[in-house]
Amino acid sequence: MPQGDKSKYTDKQKRKAAHIEESYEARGVPEEEAEARAWATVNKQSGGGEKSGSGRRKNETAKRADRKDSARRAAATRQGHSPNRGSAQARRESGSTSLAELSRADLLERAAELGVRGRSRMRKAELIEALS
Repeated sequence: MPQGDKSKYTDKQKRKAAHIEESYEARGVPEEEAEARAWATVNKQSGGGEKSGSGRRKNETAKRADRKDSARRAAATRQGHSPNRGSAQARRESGSTSLAELSRADLLERAAELGVRGRSRMRKAELIEALS
């Protein structure tokens, strides 16, 4: 049996672990391994025992700050400003950039615009060579 006391888990978490364990056993996984994997899955999904409810770990001040930040970013997006706009994107739009300064994602975008075949499998250096 996996380590630890299972009494702290909710009934829902216990049912979920039992269902996952049955699924693993049906696929031929040994019983002990299936149980360990099931509890590992429950822990990964819910963070362990007695963790029901959303946002339990944040205090009101942190929640308020997150809401304010989210509202600020939404307002900036509505006004046409991207909050995550990087300098590589700004250089690309200004037209004064060398290909080496761009990220691989930016190079992929340019390659798509030009119809470069096989671009999705290319490394950054290969993309630069194909775009040159």
